[in-house]
Amino acid sequence: MPISRNAGTLCGLAAILLWSLLALFTVYTGKIPPFQLTAMTFAVAFCLALAKWIIHRENIIPFLILPPALWVLGVGGLFGYHFFYFMALKSAPAAEAGLIAYLWPLLIVIFSALLPGEKLRWFHIAGALLSLFGASLLITKGKSLDLDPAYMTGYLAAFSCAFIWSGYSVLSRYFASVSTDVIGTFCGVTAILAALCHFAFEQTQFPATIGEWLAVLALGVGPVGGAFFLWDMGVKHGDIQGLGVLSYLAPLLSTLILVALGAAVFSWSLVAGCLLITSGAVIGSLHLLKAVFRQQA
Repeated sequence: MPISRNAGTLCGLAAILLWSLLALFTVYTGKIPPFQLTAMTFAVAFCLALAKWIIHRENIIPFLILPPALWVLGVGGLFGYHFFYFMALKSAPAAEAGLIAYLWPLLIVIFSALLPGEKLRWFHIAGALLSLFGASLLITKGKSLDLDPAYMTGYLAAFSCAFIWSGYSVLSRYFASVSTDVIGTFCGVTAILAALCHFAFEQTQFPATIGEWLAVLALGVGPVGGAFFLWDMGVKHGDIQGLGVLSYLAPLLSTLILVALGAAVFSWSLVAGCLLITSGAVIGSLHLLKAVFRQQA
């Protein structure tokens, strides 16, 4: 059944809200190394898709026989982003690497102007830049950035993250006719590749408690599972520029959740970051707000 633009946008927003839970659930996974955690959570996502196919007795062949370009886009987007993100965190300070990697919402706003039927407006850029500045305050905690050339490898990996995810999101629009079920296939391949990286670079550390197992399961169902299916529907059928700006809500909500649970400290940079991100989201979504008010009128 065709998905309307508004429904697609809501799906993308739901993905953003799920991503805001990523840090919280990750905290409760204990000492599981990143590639192992990626393999486990994407395996959960694949199993959910497989269960859906079996229950509905669907023919899974169309989800496996795909054009080479789609394979490159899907696996490159899901696995490529996580691979370079972990490499960035390993090779550069977390604050700088995280901020560079989080250029992807701004890049989505810019790159999406190249899509048929899309037009880049001033409030898209203004909202994205304002939200980026707010996100920088949250990520750096108000401290100045020190881009040391010694960490250039990590910075380049972080830039790769930003370009890979923004490119994946924008180029997905060209495969709008392809079922979102293919994300299940990409999750399965990503789980296998992450497992190979785990065995090559890490020591296995299984969850030590039931709580840690539940956190892994929650990640696979939500932020590292269901969110990617929802995001696929969002970028294929929704307002991709609006979603680019709204993506900066993820670090905002994530920080607020951690503060509420005592896992992060309240500070002036948090307040300023919240205000900037919220203001940027409002400005960047002016067309969405106008559409809502117009429908209510």
